[in-house]
Amino acid sequence: MKLKTMRVRRTHAGRTLPMVLAALAAISIPHGGMAQTPSTDSIPVAKTAVTGPIVANVYAKVGWRTIWTPGLIAAFDRVLEDRGRHGLDRVAFLPDPLPAASPVAADIARTEAALAYAAALAYGRVDPATLHTVYTLPKAKADLAAGLAGALAVDRLAAWFDGLAPQDDEYRQLSAAYLTFRAKASVAPAAQPIAAGLIRVGDRDARVAAVVEQLTENGYFTPATAAARTGPVRYTQAMADALKALQDDYGIASDGVVGPDTLKVINLGPGDRARAIAVALERRRWLSRTTPETRIDVNTAAAQLRYYRASTLADERKVIVGEPGHETPPLASPIFRLVANPTWTVPKSIQNGEMANTDEAYLAAHNMVLKDGWIVQQPGPDNALGLVKFDMANDQAIYLHDTSAPALFGRSQRHLSHGCVRVEDAQGFAQMIAEDQGIGSEWYVAQASGETQFVPIPTRIPVRLLYHTVFVDDAGRVAFRTDAYGWNDPVAERLGFTPNAARKVEAKAIDIGP
Repeated sequence: MKLKTMRVRRTHAGRTLPMVLAALAAISIPHGGMAQTPSTDSIPVAKTAVTGPIVANVYAKVGWRTIWTPGLIAAFDRVLEDRGRHGLDRVAFLPDPLPAASPVAADIARTEAALAYAAALAYGRVDPATLHTVYTLPKAKADLAAGLAGALAVDRLAAWFDGLAPQDDEYRQLSAAYLTFRAKASVAPAAQPIAAGLIRVGDRDARVAAVVEQLTENGYFTPATAAARTGPVRYTQAMADALKALQDDYGIASDGVVGPDTLKVINLGPGDRARAIAVALERRRWLSRTTPETRIDVNTAAAQLRYYRASTLADERKVIVGEPGHETPPLASPIFRLVANPTWTVPKSIQNGEMANTDEAYLAAHNMVLKDGWIVQQPGPDNALGLVKFDMANDQAIYLHDTSAPALFGRSQRHLSHGCVRVEDAQGFAQMIAEDQGIGSEWYVAQASGETQFVPIPTRIPVRLLYHTVFVDDAGRVAFRTDAYGWNDPVAERLGFTPNAARKVEAKAIDIGP
C-alpha cells in the first residue's frame, strides 16, 4: 500500500513559564539544608556568546551570568554517570575536554550538555520524524529551559532529570534489563556465529541450549517445553519443527537443521540484547507520557494487538502487519466507525503491480468489478478485507480489518500485508467493541444484512501503531522480537552502537490483500 508523504516538524520546548532568578533564589526546597543561591563568583555571560534559543532562555532566566558552581558541577557529573539506566551510556553529552581557557565557554558547554541530556530523556536522543516519512504518534512535552533553571536554583538536578524519562513499570523493567545484559556483555566473550557444523534431530550438543533460547525469545517455542540451559542437550523433533517455522518465515530452507543461515537470525549474545533494549528505551521516550485510558495498541514488531479499557488490558490477539517494503507506519489514528461486509477498492499500486495482467476471468473468479478505472472487490467471505473493517481517521489509507486468509495467523512471523493491520477473529473483536460502545444490536443487524453497512461508534477509540522489538510480555518477562523492518539500526547508531549486520526478514509474497 503506497503511503503518502508526511513530515512532523520538530518542536522546541522551553519558551514558556517565565522565571526570574530572584524569585527562584527565594524558594526554599530542602536538599541537604537550603536552596542553592547564586554564586558571588559568577561571571557575566555575553548574549552573543550563546547560540540556540533554549540555551539563551536558560541564561536569560538567571540574569546572564555563569551558572555552574562546584557543587552543581559535581551533581551533574553524578547524573551523567547514571545515564546507563536509560541506555545512553555510549553518548558523550559533555565535550572532552571542556574549554579550559574560558570559564564562560565551559559554563555554556555544560549548560548545552545538560539541555541535550534533558532532551534525550524527555523526547529521545533521535527525532523519529527524521527516520520515518510518516510518524504521527504524540510526543512528550516539557519546558526544558524553565525546568533546568529551576532545578539549578534549588539544587535538585538529580530529581529533575529523573522525572523527565518515562515513569511506567515497563520502562523501569527494560532499564533494569539493559543494565543486566550490558553487565553480561562486559564479561562475556563476543558472540560468535555457531557455524562449525550442523545440528540435526537426535544430536546432543551444548549449542542446542542457545538455539532453544532464541527460538523461545522470538515466539517460536513454548517456554514450558524449553530444554535445560546447561550441558549437552538433545535436539528434538519439537525443536526442529519450531525451527522450520522460523526458517520458512525468513526465507531459509525449511529443513529443521541448524546451519549458518539460520544462526544469523537466532544467534544473539548479551551485547545484541543490550543494543535492542537501548533502542526500545529510546522509542518509549519518543511517546507522550499520558495515554488514553481506552485505546488499542498494535505492536507491529511483534504483530500483536492489545485493547485497553479504562487502563486495564481487556483483550489481546494476533495481527498481520505490513511486510518489509510495505511497512505499517508508526502513527496514531482513531477508529471512528465499523464497516460490516466491506468492499475493497484495490490501491493503484497493487492494481498496476501484482494485478497488472489480470483479465475478466480473474476478476469474476475473485468477485471483482471495474468501476471508473478502479478494481473493486464486492462484499463476501472471500473479500480481502473479510467481513469487518475498522475505519480509522488518517490520510494514509491505513486501518484494521478482517481477512479471508485466517490460516496466516498461525505463523510466528506475521509481517505479510501491504501495510494495513489484519486482526485475528475480527468479527469477535468488532462485536466486543460494539458491545462496549452500546451499539451491539445495531452492529449485529448490520453484519447479518450481508450488505455493506457503516456503523459509527459513539466514542472514537485511539489506535497507536507502535514498533517495539523488545517489550514486557503477559508473563512479566522481557521479550525480544526480530527487527523485521530494519528500523533499529539507525536508532542504535545514534545511541553509539556499532552497525548490526544481522539478517533481516525476507518475507515471501502471500497474497495481494491490504
